[in-house]
Amino acid sequence: MTSITLLGTTALLFDAPGETDLPTQQRIWALAREVETWPEVREAVPGMNNLMLVFARAPRHLAALEARLRDAWDAAVPLPREGRLVELPVTYGGDAGPHLADVVAHTGLTVDAIVALHTAPDYPVFALGSHPGYCYLGGMDPRITTPRRKVPVLSIPGGAVSIGGSQTGVSASTGPSGWNTIGSTTMCFFDPTRDPPALLRPGDTIRFRAERVIR
Repeated sequence: MTSITLLGTTALLFDAPGETDLPTQQRIWALAREVETWPEVREAVPGMNNLMLVFARAPRHLAALEARLRDAWDAAVPLPREGRLVELPVTYGGDAGPHLADVVAHTGLTVDAIVALHTAPDYPVFALGSHPGYCYLGGMDPRITTPRRKVPVLSIPGGAVSIGGSQTGVSASTGPSGWNTIGSTTMCFFDPTRDPPALLRPGDTIRFRAERVIR
């Protein structure tokens, strides 16, 4: 069932039921488009299987608003993807992918098999978050699922391509991470001088291309 949680006095988080998959995420996008038209909503921010609503002021009739939100979810029809396909050249292994050996050890697969499985899908961008420009992706092959690191890395560079659990992603800037870095790309995902500053948005698709594999 759906869950609604208050975030302070001027925001709430709507959690969708079920698995985090593309049809559910497409309904989240549709719900965001709908509630953005509501006069009391200042911003609607899609997350992974959830939607955050930010209000200009604290809602006075919260129960009625929550009922309206649940009705809008029930009526939401998955919004088709209309975004761009962006191909990312990736160097796998070596200094670019210092944790590729850990993924090999966990999965029992060869480096070539991991690279082949990682580059095979087209990954839909489900949401942006964590840090500016970062994309939450769907579609990774479950055969390369690898647990997050027990001890996070204090700093990984922007462009680091990593696996964390059943997801993969690309760091948009330098910062800490608990994921396993298997490669890197030179693509810039966030530039405050651009308009818009984030390279991608929900509904776009990422395709990884192995430019080099260091064994």
